[in-house]
Amino acid sequence: WLRMVRNGKFTLIGPQTSIGNMYLGPLYYYLMLPFYFVLGTVGPSIGVALFGVGTTILLWYCGREWFSGKIGLISAFFYAISPVAIIYNRSSWNPNVMPFFALLTIWGVWQFWQKEKYEWLTIIGITLSFAIQSHYLGLLLLPVAGIFFLLKLAELKKEKDKDKKIKKLFFNFGLCALCFVLLTVLPLVWFDLRHNFLNYNSFYKFFSERQTTVNFKFYKAIPNLWPLWRTLVTDLLAGKNQTFGFCLAIIFGLSAVIFIFHKRGVFLKRKAVLLIWVWLAIGLLGMGLYKQHIYDHYFGFLFPGIFLMAGWIVFQAVNFHRFWKYFSPILILIVLILSLAENPLKYPPNDQMRKVEEIDRKIIELAGDLPYNFALIAKQNYEAGYEYFLELWGKPPRQIDPQKYKETVTEQLFVVCEDPVCDPVTNAKAGIANFGWSKIEQEWSFPWGVRLFKLSHLINKND
Repeated sequence: WLRMVRNGKFTLIGPQTSIGNMYLGPLYYYLMLPFYFVLGTVGPSIGVALFGVGTTILLWYCGREWFSGKIGLISAFFYAISPVAIIYNRSSWNPNVMPFFALLTIWGVWQFWQKEKYEWLTIIGITLSFAIQSHYLGLLLLPVAGIFFLLKLAELKKEKDKDKKIKKLFFNFGLCALCFVLLTVLPLVWFDLRHNFLNYNSFYKFFSERQTTVNFKFYKAIPNLWPLWRTLVTDLLAGKNQTFGFCLAIIFGLSAVIFIFHKRGVFLKRKAVLLIWVWLAIGLLGMGLYKQHIYDHYFGFLFPGIFLMAGWIVFQAVNFHRFWKYFSPILILIVLILSLAENPLKYPPNDQMRKVEEIDRKIIELAGDLPYNFALIAKQNYEAGYEYFLELWGKPPRQIDPQKYKETVTEQLFVVCEDPVCDPVTNAKAGIANFGWSKIEQEWSFPWGVRLFKLSHLINKND
């Protein structure tokens, strides 16, 4: 964002994935660029928070349209108090906007499937692009949209004036595909053509060497459905309380089956229920094929679905049996208590930005007017966070290029260490190892546990 605004350096590629050395598309950067331009460093975080508010409003609106106003309110309320939802709506990170675009995609599916507003297919091409470029698990929204496209096509073939509608359906499908290609495929292809097919090779390796990544045998995902369902319900609705989450997962699972197939037929509007459950089922099946550890943000494209499902079940239960009339308010109260107990807003902020600013000011002070190199030792952080302020203030570090060693290596290397045990002299990280044999000249400790080292060459860098 800084380089876009200051240097006009626009990008064709987005953030790197944590697994597989793949890159997402750049839409998240462009989505948050106006917020950065107007509000500066904190702008993208504010933008994400506003999209979180938008997701809450959209949940209420979808719940009201599909079911009733009360169900919409319950769904939005559950989302608004969920600790996981709050955590992922208070900082700038590309997966954090995925719930908004996932829900907007499903809303678009409803529009062309049930209301025959085929122009929404074009919008789906855009929302899918944003969802997938937030996190590649957004790809699991594609089969959901595809299933209901085929259902609509099958319905149209039974109608008398089918030809005109089918033609309109496919025309808008073509626009959908065009938007998706232009926004998602084209930037990645263009990037690969300029960088020796880096992303393509990473994709190919990820899906071809599947021993530790994914499994294409779909039946093997079935044993993982219950653990994934339990995790999804526990983390989003039970404040990560394992006991209550386990019970809630069973209650919601059984209630959904009972309510859908109940013979009295009072639980109507099942098409919206079908849409939500296909969405959840495809998502869980897809994630069941993934062999790596699954973090909360991986569920981002399913977040709205689980809250809509919860709102529908809690409200419908009131009309199902006299017992449930009293049980549902108790259930809502327990969800409220557990969510508030783990509410992240009750903890003091980590002051991450201020701490980085303080360390960067110290580096600039120590470096003086001389050039310097920089490196970070941390298990869960990257250099870019520190380099941002150094570049913003006009004192960027030099990047060591082994091919141009003498031109890019300076006389001083500053190393920030966030790990409890740290030896920058022997660390094998490229930014440190490429500096050459070195010694520690000075060391500073900050109150929050981070240390700063100044290293110099043990021998002359020209030798």
